[in-house]
Amino acid sequence: MKKNIVLLLLFIGNLTFAQRPNFLKKDSIRSSLDKNIQVFYYDKSTASKPKPLVVELHSWSNTVDSQKDILAEQAHTKNWNYILPNFRGVNNHLKACCSEFVISDIDEAIDWALKNLNVDKKNIYVVGNSGGGYATMAMYMKSRHNIRAFSAWSSISDLATWYEESVERKNKYAVEIIQCTSANGIFDDQKARDRSPLFWETPIKKRRNSILQIYAGIHDGYTGSVPISQSIKFYNKLLIDYEEEDNARYVSAEDATTMLKTQTFPAKKPVKTIDNRVILYQKKSKNITLTIFEGTHEILGKVVLDLIGD
Repeated sequence: MKKNIVLLLLFIGNLTFAQRPNFLKKDSIRSSLDKNIQVFYYDKSTASKPKPLVVELHSWSNTVDSQKDILAEQAHTKNWNYILPNFRGVNNHLKACCSEFVISDIDEAIDWALKNLNVDKKNIYVVGNSGGGYATMAMYMKSRHNIRAFSAWSSISDLATWYEESVERKNKYAVEIIQCTSANGIFDDQKARDRSPLFWETPIKKRRNSILQIYAGIHDGYTGSVPISQSIKFYNKLLIDYEEEDNARYVSAEDATTMLKTQTFPAKKPVKTIDNRVILYQKKSKNITLTIFEGTHEILGKVVLDLIGD
């Protein structure tokens, strides 16, 4: 009987906790807003000089313990600093979904890293996929820190529209968006917009010199849960806010429609790739880049840190 109980506990543990590299350490800090305890994993560079800090943000349905694919190994190989904050865990409650508590949690995790790790303060990189891409966009808009570069993959920028898309797809995210934004169990469009980077004021002066890389797999929304329109709209919004005058740098309505309806786009020659994936579409304005590649709802983990910094 005892043996069966032990096996059951091990099985449950395997479902809820991902294997972590041995070099990662775990710690926690207390939120200044509500005294909530936030756990995080970290790795400190052993270099004699300060090194970049990678701030990886977990996905929508994960916590720091359940997130499986993380960038810690790549950061460790480069001998960079690394931190994986929990920032309210799974996005299914009112204090999650890029609330003020989420922004504060991530900022305070960076505070801890700056105090305790060997960080080059001019090279802080924020990276995330899916819900982590959503949080990355939120940090671009609201973090109080001077961040050198942001890398947002398969991101959500508009919760209100994503709610409608999730209802249409009959997935779990529609219910969780309500749980994040409403106390009465009824969808509130305005509250969902209030949690959406697409509708926030862009901190133009603060981010003028920051790099933002937005990536989306062309098939996301079909074989994944977040249509690429979420990334496209955020890219165009920023160009408007930065008063980009060259229309060729925007994603046109025609191009967006072609990609959304056909899941393809004629690649320019010579063909460019990232991690052996064809880049189907790319736009750039100043320090902001949008890349649509042959892929789905994913982050190309092997190359992220090479793309974001050196």
